[in-house]
Amino acid sequence: MSTMIVTPGITSLVSERDLAPLPEVARRCLRGAGVCDRPRHTSFRVESSGWFRMKPGGRRVACSTWQVTSGPKIARAFVMTMRFGGLIPLVARDTYGHGHGRMRGRLLDHFTVIDARGPELDAGELVTWLNDALMFAPSMLLVPGITWSPVDRRAFDVAVTDGGCTVSARVTVDDRGAPIDFSTEDRYRYEGHGPTAHWVRQRWSTPMGGWRVLHGRRIPSYGRAIWHTPHGDFVYAELHPHAETLAYNVPPPD
Repeated sequence: MSTMIVTPGITSLVSERDLAPLPEVARRCLRGAGVCDRPRHTSFRVESSGWFRMKPGGRRVACSTWQVTSGPKIARAFVMTMRFGGLIPLVARDTYGHGHGRMRGRLLDHFTVIDARGPELDAGELVTWLNDALMFAPSMLLVPGITWSPVDRRAFDVAVTDGGCTVSARVTVDDRGAPIDFSTEDRYRYEGHGPTAHWVRQRWSTPMGGWRVLHGRRIPSYGRAIWHTPHGDFVYAELHPHAETLAYNVPPPD
């Protein structure tokens, strides 16, 4: 039987009063996630498995991941392991903390093949934190620094400000209020090779492939990550969270 670990943390319960300032569609989304009358979350940890590919048309490579995401002091650590060329272990780390993002990749977790920082990573990792929180622990977003704006009965915009950077995304929900898509213009894709390589701002989305309810909380069944390029959509990852590994109010990432 699947289990969900809830560890001690913030004890104040989320109430309808906490949801009152939000647009109606966002209230419906959070109610459906089971946040009301439950302790407010400050972090979560989860493991996933799935596939990843480096470029459009590239081979899908099996991968496993774990991540820790926390707030209201915003931090994120995401680690993915796969085999480069199907043989050599590659460990990729995406991190965010103290207002800055970083992306690193190391063969055998020893030989660095990429180590990127800068304002593009600051924005990209921050909006990915927003995506994580909304999908797994939306009560983390009921804090100052998060703004909610109505779009229509099936969508709302949500934004976060941290370290002087503000990013936003549009969330589309189904009739039950469950998110079916998260789309943002605030992520950057690295294109090219050598001296011509550069960051390009592109729309990024994470459509959800269904939801399940576990102990009254809504958990994504799986999700995909898509770059919407001028040449077409590039689906580069699909992850299936392991519900039995999901733990709330864990220590924040170092």
